[in-house]
Amino acid sequence: MSDLLNRRLDELSHAQQDQLLGSSLIGIEKESLRVTPRGRLALTPHPPALGSALTHSYITTDYAEALLEFVTAPESDDEKVLEELRNIHRYVYQHINDELLWNQSMPPILPREA
Repeated sequence: MSDLLNRRLDELSHAQQDQLLGSSLIGIEKESLRVTPRGRLALTPHPPALGSALTHSYITTDYAEALLEFVTAPESDDEKVLEELRNIHRYVYQHINDELLWNQSMPPILPREA
């Protein structure tokens, strides 16, 4: 490791920093594509039950209608954050019919371009 990285890690390991780092809030932003059961990109509109694609507090879209982004509230308890993310997933699955959430970084089967 570089000297700079080692110095910064040493600074973070001092007891006085423990309180600062231990009091931080965490949240998760997670993206998933809606896909069909056959692994093709879902071409259906954003489900109305998920709220407005640009104004919902916890579920939004990114650069495409099929790309859902889940956002948890900042929390100090990581278990609460994970539970909130699980609840968002459950809610979404109840409202996307037979579609699935694609979590891989490589895209699913995409439609041909015109």
